[in-house]
Amino acid sequence: MRVTRTFLAVPAHQRRMVESAARSSADAVFLDLEDAVPQAQKETALLGAIAAINELDWGKKTVSVRVNIPASATVEREVAQLSMFAPRLDTLLVPKVECTADVDSVVRLINLHSRRGRVPLGLEVMIETALGLTNCEQIAGHSELIESLHFGVGDFSASIGAKGVDIGLSHPGYRLTSRSAQGDYSSTALDMWAYPMMRILVAARAHGLRAIDGPCGAFHDRDLTSSLAIKAATMGFDGKQVIHPCQIDATRHAFVPGDDELCQAERVVAALIEAERDGRGAVQIDGKLVDYANIRMARRVIAMAANVDL
Repeated sequence: MRVTRTFLAVPAHQRRMVESAARSSADAVFLDLEDAVPQAQKETALLGAIAAINELDWGKKTVSVRVNIPASATVEREVAQLSMFAPRLDTLLVPKVECTADVDSVVRLINLHSRRGRVPLGLEVMIETALGLTNCEQIAGHSELIESLHFGVGDFSASIGAKGVDIGLSHPGYRLTSRSAQGDYSSTALDMWAYPMMRILVAARAHGLRAIDGPCGAFHDRDLTSSLAIKAATMGFDGKQVIHPCQIDATRHAFVPGDDELCQAERVVAALIEAERDGRGAVQIDGKLVDYANIRMARRVIAMAANVDL
């Protein structure tokens, strides 16, 4: 699997921003031809993306381009040009995928235009509508070219008619209010995005795909950026989109286990290996029973730490 803890979005028609993205410490970058580009600049963005992919030093980054939606008037030219003239390109990020037919249409274009002998482009699929979420399990397993599912939280919010304009944040009105026996009221804030995030994560894992959370729109707020990234990492996501380079460090660190977490995971693995030698399948550590389920959890933590290249 690719390491994509931080997936930096950048408008493809803004060359200086693209150059900054190439120099950044992000694990992955997607050059945007869709929402960040005015309609009149679509062709400029496409040509700019191809030039930047070919001319800039991207190092070990995963390089992706977000094309326009599968039903758009420009997507066929975009996929054709990128397939033929951007050999460094790793994946296409496909927005607003709602059904398997959307996947088929992009796969057909890739197969039609890919140069002979070249490994086909991978697909990163964005789930960002109510219909897309309803069909995400079928979408995830539909093509061997699909590498990941991304949660498009902004458009998903609009799709379901949720209140609020802050991308990635729960509206303060989304709370559970209860009344005690004494007649006192208390409210608890709830997470509006826990259900779609978990459903996308489960669909991705069921088919061996990466799962990437959507961005925090308040990019200058380091605390919010870090908090939302920690939530996604704790749930099991592999990474998170970021919309500004200033979010990269806080987001990446959320997907890196702390020293205590790593030490505990290594203790679990070592203890179970020792238990196996004694013919046991479980062992007690710090007053807790640890078995093979724990070792699988611990190995996930160790694998996350192994991706560290700070």
